Amino acid sequence: MKKALFLTLLLTYIIGTLNAQTRMDLPNRVNHQPYEENAYPTYSGKKIITGADRTAAYLDYLKGKNVAMVINQSSVIGKKLTPTLDSLFNLGISIKKIFGPEHGFRGNASDGAKIDDDVDKKTGIPAISLYGKHNKPTPEELKGIDLVIFDIQDVGARYYTYFATLHHVMEACAENNIEVMILDRPNPNGYFVDGPVLDTAFHSGVGMHPVPVAHGMTVAEYAQMINGEGWLKNHVKCKLHIVKMENYDHNRLYNLPVHPSPNLSTQQSIMLYPSICLFEGTTLSLGRGTTFPFQVIGSPLLKGKYKFSFTPVSIPGVSDNPPQKGNLCYGIDLRNYNAIDGRINLKWLMELYKVFPDKEHFFTNYFTKLAGTDQLRKQIEAGTSEEDIRLSWEPALSQYKIMRTKYLLYK
Repeated sequence: MKKALFLTLLLTYIIGTLNAQTRMDLPNRVNHQPYEENAYPTYSGKKIITGADRTAAYLDYLKGKNVAMVINQSSVIGKKLTPTLDSLFNLGISIKKIFGPEHGFRGNASDGAKIDDDVDKKTGIPAISLYGKHNKPTPEELKGIDLVIFDIQDVGARYYTYFATLHHVMEACAENNIEVMILDRPNPNGYFVDGPVLDTAFHSGVGMHPVPVAHGMTVAEYAQMINGEGWLKNHVKCKLHIVKMENYDHNRLYNLPVHPSPNLSTQQSIMLYPSICLFEGTTLSLGRGTTFPFQVIGSPLLKGKYKFSFTPVSIPGVSDNPPQKGNLCYGIDLRNYNAIDGRINLKWLMELYKVFPDKEHFFTNYFTKLAGTDQLRKQIEAGTSEEDIRLSWEPALSQYKIMRTKYLLYK
């Protein structure tokens, strides 16, 4: 009896000690918020066939037309990941011009770097930057073009600039009576919709439309919504020719075969991106200038608060001048975190603001553009509960979810 009592007390002590250690280490740990929809998203199922891969569905349509392409390094076809441009060019399609988004059409420009016009060395086709002197194709640049192909991989977050490129291309084509063909691709974060809906008073290149942070749509679905909601200038409509995917639905997860941009270099960074990108509007580092960008969060001022550390450095063509360059940063390592949350994670933002010693220099003005509202910053600063923050996103978030269903091409 005494032996049993002793074992019980010993076990209670061990559990209590472990729990205390867990509480002590809380800043270095992250609690997983389980996915809350009806079915957990999955990688299993029939192989997803992208719109680009379905060449039989659109090659004949392109024949005899002068084509321009909006592409980057994610625009690939087949198992060998042949660039869509090279594949269609070799098949005899008359490609007259290339339009490139942020990072350039070959994806080798650093974050935020302005890009000059160029000529593709491989094909000799003129390459026009939509992230340099201007972001919208001009009538002169579109002269003689019959159709524009848009084939770029998105990651499902409002602040990703490729949807701004889509908007400007659709608007220019609508104004010049040119059709846009969209070769649709999966949204790797398309299994959930969450975050504050953008207040149009804070319209910018990282937030053009009144949608939540995680919009839950593919490029083709989003293009239909741009048309349907009248978001183009003067409410013009762009003629769309959509090449759908096969075997895709919004409950399917998707491992991207090519990095969508230089700093989203792993599947983990892509899955974390809708939540973690908000820290781009703070003075903290997100790991730009390391081998694990968008998978860590830290600052030199968090020394003593966290054990994990990293030092950003300049990486030409990826992050030339990263935040906190050369400074030893302390913070959170999310490389092994289960990123399939089904919601925007606010806990990191709330916790890091709480422990940050220089609160006046935590946020930058860019945060409001990323959040799409001036309320989130005020709520974090005021110590508003997560529940109340989420309640403040209503009814706009639920209204968006209803509106979104009109444009879905997949379940």
